[in-house]
Amino acid sequence: MTGIDDLPVRDELRGKSPYGAPQLDVPVQLNTNENPYPLPEPLVARIAERVAEAARGLNRYPDRDAVELRTELARYLTRTGKHPVAVENVWAANGSNEVLQQLLQTFGGPGRTAIGFEPSYSMHALIARGTGTGWISGPRNDDFTIDLAAAEKAIAEHRPDVVFVTSPNNPTGTAVDAATVRALYEAAQAAKPSMVVVDEAYVEFSHRESLLPLLEGRPHLVVSRTMSKAFGAAGLRLGYLAAHPAVVDAVQLVRLPYHLSAVTQATALAALEHTDTLLGYVEQLKAERDRLVAELRAIGCEVTESDANFVQFGRFADTHAAWQRILDRGVLVRDNGVPGWLRVTAGTPEENDAFLDAVRELMKEQER
Repeated sequence: MTGIDDLPVRDELRGKSPYGAPQLDVPVQLNTNENPYPLPEPLVARIAERVAEAARGLNRYPDRDAVELRTELARYLTRTGKHPVAVENVWAANGSNEVLQQLLQTFGGPGRTAIGFEPSYSMHALIARGTGTGWISGPRNDDFTIDLAAAEKAIAEHRPDVVFVTSPNNPTGTAVDAATVRALYEAAQAAKPSMVVVDEAYVEFSHRESLLPLLEGRPHLVVSRTMSKAFGAAGLRLGYLAAHPAVVDAVQLVRLPYHLSAVTQATALAALEHTDTLLGYVEQLKAERDRLVAELRAIGCEVTESDANFVQFGRFADTHAAWQRILDRGVLVRDNGVPGWLRVTAGTPEENDAFLDAVRELMKEQER
């Protein structure tokens, strides 16, 4: 039997595992940071209309540059990010992961390196590896904030080509303040200069404002976003970035021809027409996130401050055993491999109640 080890796979991929969370059929699934609320029916109807219009032209390639979609994304960013953004500043792709991949294809690659401050979004390292980019794991403090002095030292020492800053950070939920990003940007420019990518996949759930205004006067800064979380459109697979127009021009050197289908563009445009309704769900989830934090602490858990739609909680002597005991009660949360900690996505009030009941039982067991 031929296995993967018998194939001429690149050395840096050998022994590695693909990204993914368990997909188990349990009553309450709170492990993948999805928005628990289905799209409202008026939006579903509008998507059907938009897609039907697009279907009439599926014999032709879609708009290669997605100009209408990028224009509407720029309008959304300008309105919510408190910083003017034009179509020339925006690029879109199939999920923020493809955006990040295109950035690493453009500014990383063989002989180049990227740095991230871990624990953080594991796909940064995986995409780096997939593009032949060397990966450097930077430091964090015990409270999961970025150790700025140590980070600046690491950037000066390793002189990476790409610096990743995740705010709010996944899996910890920790936000990064503007002063820290400015300092990291200055350190990166002094070292190489390098590209600095701020991953804002969860920013709509944050207590803090977006870091978009930092783009002003910083041509090596990129802010990446997604429609998977706040827009409740994980199945759409639409991510985008905001940056200097030169960055948008550069990533188009590596994008595949007609990479965004007409159906994807039509669906995303329909969702953007219903921004106010969708952001209303975000407010509900923020309230539930804050309730989870308060109740987990009341139960006796340690909780990391969260600016996302999820909460990191612990600490457990045996993390996997704690995860399994919660699963045994019909609730699936995420074991991200951070020793002592688990992560739960904010769900509906009913889902969150089931989760909290499961944790209460777990904590009672541990007291015996």
